[in-house]
Formats: sequence, structure tokens, C-alpha cells
Amino acid sequence: MAPCMCSKISPADSLVLGAVQIMIGIFHVFMWYFLLILYMGQIRGVFGTYEPITYKTGCSLWGIIFIIAGVSIIRATRHPTQGMITCALTTNIFCIIIAIIASVLTTIELSSFNSVSYRNYGQAKLGREVSRILLISYPLEFSIALTYSIFGCIDLNRHNEDTLTAVTEEAESTF
Repeated sequence: MAPCMCSKISPADSLVLGAVQIMIGIFHVFMWYFLLILYMGQIRGVFGTYEPITYKTGCSLWGIIFIIAGVSIIRATRHPTQGMITCALTTNIFCIIIAIIASVLTTIELSSFNSVSYRNYGQAKLGREVSRILLISYPLEFSIALTYSIFGCIDLNRHNEDTLTAVTEEAESTF
């Protein structure tokens, strides 16, 4: 059976995926800081303040996990040991789960909007625009993590087969 040439991702592509994940993570952390300043500046009024579910759960702060996954991809590309590939694969699977949860929470937030005080309406509207922008970036993060996870599994399988072949050849040569 001929090996599929599309079953390997190049080191340059892996480095690009890692760098993009790091940039997305940094963007999310900056957006969390922006939302923190935005919502902390609300005026407490009779009608209450706007505190969406994504702000309460810190969805944007989950970008730290995206940064960690990007760093683990870069490390696994530069030092391709079985442990590093497994670590990168694990963090990317975790990123897939986080991207799905964050997308669902952001969709829930954007679909349910209660009226807020006229003083806080501008802040709530700006916060919802930030949430819309973040909602666009979650599928991007999902696709990057899924791509690396698929090719990481293939690479891990190939690494195991190479190790098994080397051990088998060594055992045969001793007899």
C-alpha cells in the first residue's frame, strides 16, 4: 500500500500554525482586558449593569490556552519527540473543546440581550461588537487546532511505527 503524500504536515506549516495560534491567543487576552476596562466603567444605575455570560466566565481570557497550544506546536516542531508531539496534541484537543464552549457561550450572549440603563447602553453595545469579533475568531482557532490534531495523530502514529520498525530490525539483526 502506497503511503499518502498528504498525510504529513511540513515543519514550516506547523510553525505557521503555532504562530497564528499565539497571535489569536494574544488578541483574545487583549480583548479580555478591553472588556474588563469597559464593563468596570459602567455606572451603577436603577436599571443595572450589563454583565454578559462571556465576561463573567472570562471567555476571552481563555486565549491563554491558545497561546500555550501555539507554543507547544512550535516546540514539538523544533524538537519532535513523542512526548512533545503528545503534549502539542493534547493542548490542541483542549483548544478545540474551549473554542466550541466559547462559541456556544458567545452565541447565547448575542442572542439574548436585555435592555440596560441608557447610561450603560453604549458600553453594552461596544461589548457586544467585541463579542461578535471574537465569535469570528473561534472557528479559526477551532480549525487550526483540528488541523494540527489530525496531522499530529498521523505524525505520532508514524513516529510509533518507525520506532517499532527500528526495534524489529534490531531484533532480527541479532539473530
